[in-house]
Amino acid sequence: MVCMPRDGPNVNTTEPLIATAQRTLLPIYRQREMVLERGLGSRVWDREGREYVDFAAGIAVTALGHGDPEILAALHEQAARLWHTSNVFYSEPPIRLAEELVAASGFAERVFFCNSGAEANEAAIKLIRKHAAEGGRPPERRVILSFEGAFHGRTLATVTATAQPKYHQGFEPLPPGFRYSAFNDIGALDQAFTDDVAGVLVEPIQGEGGVVSAEPAFLRELRQRCSASGALLVFDEIQCGMGRTGRLWAHQWPQVVPDVMTLAKALGCGFPIGAMLVGAAAAQAMQFGSHGTTFGGNPLAAAIGRVALRKLSSVELLANVQTQSAVLRRGLEQLGAETGVIDTVRGNGLMLGAVLAPAYSGRAGEILDAAAHEGLLLLQAGSGVLRFVPALTIGGVDISEGLARLGRVLRQLD
Repeated sequence: MVCMPRDGPNVNTTEPLIATAQRTLLPIYRQREMVLERGLGSRVWDREGREYVDFAAGIAVTALGHGDPEILAALHEQAARLWHTSNVFYSEPPIRLAEELVAASGFAERVFFCNSGAEANEAAIKLIRKHAAEGGRPPERRVILSFEGAFHGRTLATVTATAQPKYHQGFEPLPPGFRYSAFNDIGALDQAFTDDVAGVLVEPIQGEGGVVSAEPAFLRELRQRCSASGALLVFDEIQCGMGRTGRLWAHQWPQVVPDVMTLAKALGCGFPIGAMLVGAAAAQAMQFGSHGTTFGGNPLAAAIGRVALRKLSSVELLANVQTQSAVLRRGLEQLGAETGVIDTVRGNGLMLGAVLAPAYSGRAGEILDAAAHEGLLLLQAGSGVLRFVPALTIGGVDISEGLARLGRVLRQLD
């Protein structure tokens, strides 16, 4: 059902709302000139009643689509019972979710809940340092290794772990104790992975870095070196985890097991939640008072997370991811062959990147604007890459319609 435009003398229209936003919000985002108001499945509607196919899913967040009835039921039921207690007291939902995440992970023994991916990675950075300190390493031997093209968050520590200079500019001096190496380059590890490395932070698939998958041999080499040196291997699965690749965890494809895994995004399907899962090597490193959060793991977030984990683990959903991934990839490749705008398609599952041909590599933002005008929500990933991270429940009709709208955009490019 298409939402019709509002009318009436007391109802704000789009333009005044955007003007208010531009006057009152810190101008750190480049938002498109629309006000989204309602969503259902993989379609959303703006305030004027215009419909969009959603290939962005809130940056890989609304993994069960908009308005999932079981997510809504969990939210309503818990909201009628208990919203918040702080972590001074126990409540049942986070205990149950922790138990279920430990079981689903296959390696974790303990869980720390927070509110976002950046907070989960911040906790992992602190865990690496604490684990190293407990093992007798002096501060100068507590280096954290991350990789070029990474994105790990916007806090000062996680933005430092993000090995992209554009995110560092203006925030110097950055915290010490971080080192960068080339992604997927085993040879470069001989210089980067020295005996002062206490932990490695890596995405099995880089999202912001351009939808680039880690080579299985590269992850295996990291596992081997961490095991030999006592360093912790941390997988950032904030974007690529929770079923996005067609398996619950992205690291299940190369069959490399981390010591720590960070989650967020799809774990709450739009409700803020993050989690750090910790295996046996570091399960006791953080003790009373070493970290904390006021809102992390609150009953509302945890109740939703339980539903999300159960549904995103289902055989049917994971099969749909692989089926629709093949359809989407094939459609993007066909558009590339027809228009010459798309060079290659990379990624896994429903986390795909369409690499623009050299003649169009600087026009990703223009394509995103034109796509929104055609009724399609898209994302960019790095320079010259269109990112496709739709809901994992998306069906063939929405995939086909989204590709048709994208096709109209690409055919109109000069």
